[in-house]
Amino acid sequence: MTDIILGLQGEIPVNHTKGVPYVAKNKVAACAKHFVGDGGTHNGINENNTIIDVHGLLGIHMPPYYDSIIKGVATVMVSYSSVNGEKMHANHDLVTGYLKSKLRFRGFVISDWLGIDRITSPAGANYTYSVQAGINAGIDMVMVPFNYTEFIEDATSLVNKRIISMSRIDDAVSRILRVKFTMGLFENPLADLSFADQLGKKEHRELAREAVRKSLVLLKNGNTPNQQFLPLPKKASKILVAGSHASNLGYQCGGWSIQWMGGSGDITAGTTILDAIKSTVGDATPVVYSENPDDSFMKNNEFSFAIVVVGEPPYAETVGDNTDLTILDPGPDTIRTVCSAVKCAVVVVSGRPVVIEPYLPLMEALVAAWLPGTEGQGVADVLFGDYGFTGKLSCTWFKSVDQLPMNFGDPHYDPLFPFGFGLAVNSSQAGFSGARSRGNKKEIRVWAVLSLLLSMMLAWA
Repeated sequence: MTDIILGLQGEIPVNHTKGVPYVAKNKVAACAKHFVGDGGTHNGINENNTIIDVHGLLGIHMPPYYDSIIKGVATVMVSYSSVNGEKMHANHDLVTGYLKSKLRFRGFVISDWLGIDRITSPAGANYTYSVQAGINAGIDMVMVPFNYTEFIEDATSLVNKRIISMSRIDDAVSRILRVKFTMGLFENPLADLSFADQLGKKEHRELAREAVRKSLVLLKNGNTPNQQFLPLPKKASKILVAGSHASNLGYQCGGWSIQWMGGSGDITAGTTILDAIKSTVGDATPVVYSENPDDSFMKNNEFSFAIVVVGEPPYAETVGDNTDLTILDPGPDTIRTVCSAVKCAVVVVSGRPVVIEPYLPLMEALVAAWLPGTEGQGVADVLFGDYGFTGKLSCTWFKSVDQLPMNFGDPHYDPLFPFGFGLAVNSSQAGFSGARSRGNKKEIRVWAVLSLLLSMMLAWA
């Protein structure tokens, strides 16, 4: 996971001093965050309290920071959350005592956005105290988006009163200057724009497309062990694509895309899953899109099969806190209506497991696509068999939210799909031929007539 630091900052030279940041020419400074325990908050609530003993904290949450420091990470950002009731932005023992002293991190520690304000409850209730507690905890650079004049006045006053020592200021300045010198900012203070035209080039998109293919997880494939549904045929009489996420690039990207909370629709350049399906199937295969078809629509059309793409709306941080973990309406109705009428594969676009068990019997195949971003073609690549499924679940997929929290190894561990689960397509078996479907009445009638004739011939014989 921490290897991304080497991609951002460059490979560390042999015998480079542990803990000292390293940023190669034409590279950027990386930031490891959010220190520490941010992923273990009580009930998974954003900015909440992580209740844990020392063994758990050091064994579960600290290793990525240790690895980051070994790889020369330049900065570490502190978490909004607390550890055992103490706000991390004011936690001297962990920021200075462990990160700086024990792990010998020599880069600089930065606050989160308005992070010191949230030391108090309500936020900003005693700003002078927040400045004092944050800097004395070991924060070197404070992210102050608005009231910077008040911060400067309070920090200066606290130093003059010796509440914040000059040695603490010297430590912060030394660390910030060390990173700036390492990056060569004094020799080249302005950004190098020579690579700007490389952003979003074909090679980058192909790599992102590959990442999509490899991250897809096949959770169900057929209703019997000897009859798989995927891969889908590229030649069919007519294909239905449905669902709120089939033709929505913003939903594919999720939060922190272009804007903080992401967005809906064509927020950037890319390929929707619908467009990817259209470009993958045969030229003579019609693809019909209906976001949320009703029963009448399904009865009046004959489809070889359907692909239903549903999921979560974009979110970030606290907006993503959700005790229901359901897919976006009318997703459940779309699954029921479509998959009750025609054989279907359901693709879930989400940032985490969601409630899917009630609809599982209705579908032939289920794929977790997570957030594929701009390269929806990677989804179609695998659905239609150009590449195989290789992804595995990096977390447990629950049956119902009543089971949560539930982790691998728990005594009550009874998931819908366990940690590490992921099917592969059996190359020795054929996928769905598209020849029969629940909704293709003409074909069903033909099969019924043929079966009747065969029975009569056997009887006459």
